[in-house]
Amino acid sequence: MTTVGVTGATGTMGRAVVEMAAEREDMSVNFAVNRSPGDERVAGREVRAAADVPDLLAEHSPDVVVDFTGPESAIEYAAACAEAGVGFVSGTTGFDADERAALREHAERTPLLWATNFSQGIHALGGALADVAETLSDYDIEMTETHHNRKRDAPSGTAKTLLDGIDAASGQEYERTYGREGEQPRADGEIGVHVRRAGGIRGEHEVLFAGNDEVLTFTHRAESRAVFASGALDAAVWLAGRDPGSYEFAEVLA
Repeated sequence: MTTVGVTGATGTMGRAVVEMAAEREDMSVNFAVNRSPGDERVAGREVRAAADVPDLLAEHSPDVVVDFTGPESAIEYAAACAEAGVGFVSGTTGFDADERAALREHAERTPLLWATNFSQGIHALGGALADVAETLSDYDIEMTETHHNRKRDAPSGTAKTLLDGIDAASGQEYERTYGREGEQPRADGEIGVHVRRAGGIRGEHEVLFAGNDEVLTFTHRAESRAVFASGALDAAVWLAGRDPGSYEFAEVLA
């Protein structure tokens, strides 16, 4: 039985994590917190104030804390987990270079797994894109990603991860051209990146390769946020009890 704490519990993803964890037989939720909890309950569980996290970690000693919040708060939660020796799984995106460095520093004291996406399909897509980028290195590449209208960071963390994978597989660092306006003929060595924000779309990523009078398109679409919540909880089960260090979701799926 893996015990977890959940941050951002009244947010879209945090709520999905609490609700899905409550349905699983291999885990239990020790506590749930949010910045402004009010009197709301999620899956029958009281939501405590985020400021109580250090005390809740000491009182309940969960195996892992699962986090989908924002960069600043995620770093604070990671620090508290490192201090308490509690594992930390985060799907928060939008970290800058300094915040990524802070996560690595906290991972020196506790097991920490950060991923931009906890979907098995996205990770399979990343492998396929790497193979195609290596084989069709002279083809033009365009990426379009679409998310709900409340998403803060653009492009998405998933889009950036897929782009980094294409760079690594092709052996070159593509220039990323974000949208186009006016006279902008395509330049060699660029990838066009296009971002759409609308409605309640869970997440869609499309990568297009074009050349040699042919077009090859890869698309991944998440039909439910449960995909990401389930993956994060699988990661929490896998991470529990491991040595301090930085881990990747690919290791969970191996």
